[in-house]
Amino acid sequence: MTDWEVHAVKYADRNARARGDSFIFDDNHDAPHAMDYFMWVLRRGEEVILVDTGYDDEEAANRDRPIRMNPHAALAPLGLRAEDITTLIVTHLHYDHAGGLHLFPNATLHMQAAEMAFATGPCMCHDVLRMPFTAEHVCEAVKRLYSGKLIFHDGDGQVADGVTVHCIGGHSRGLQCVRVRTSAGWLVLASDAAHYYENFEARKPFPIVVDLQNMMDGYDTLYRLASAPELIIPGHDPLVRQHFPQGIAEHITRLDQGRKT
Repeated sequence: MTDWEVHAVKYADRNARARGDSFIFDDNHDAPHAMDYFMWVLRRGEEVILVDTGYDDEEAANRDRPIRMNPHAALAPLGLRAEDITTLIVTHLHYDHAGGLHLFPNATLHMQAAEMAFATGPCMCHDVLRMPFTAEHVCEAVKRLYSGKLIFHDGDGQVADGVTVHCIGGHSRGLQCVRVRTSAGWLVLASDAAHYYENFEARKPFPIVVDLQNMMDGYDTLYRLASAPELIIPGHDPLVRQHFPQGIAEHITRLDQGRKT
């Protein structure tokens, strides 16, 4: 079968951050440390799979975390309309990954069963665990379930030929990464299994964590799934846009052909 194209679509950034916001153990915790926000598009001929949705202006205002463009506008250079998306992988239900679910009404969601149980269970009684979630986003996922548009995975699962999901947990109970067959080899969209290259390369865990052992073990899983370490794509690292060539627009990065030489 034909390999997949993979596009990283940046819709926001947050630069008023420090290294202490990104790493539990860091000797230089006050130094600035920027964060990019991405969605990812997988394309093979007429087939399109969206990985995560970003969040919209309303959520941006509620959290005082501005976005550069709404998710549907960010996808426009790829010739995609929100209503055209029928397959949507939700890596986890945090606001910045599932905050645009309502914008894609025709999409069937692929999610780990553990994530739905976590986001709707007793752990959400704790403010610190509930903080990255927004009730409306979780409710939208529940609505998809009751309308027959949600497919659960339990651990490893196949979404399409050459596209698989793998439960990692750690950052969120049902966090999953996405493995994609490309011309450069098996590429792994880590999402928040590794926000930054440094998380998995230097074994420095991210501070928002439910299970630290799962997070640390997840770094090994990323290496195991990818054909090469350089094909592990962290979920929020601005370096991704430096390592890989620009795509069809300034905010889009092409991942499937490998790093720039």
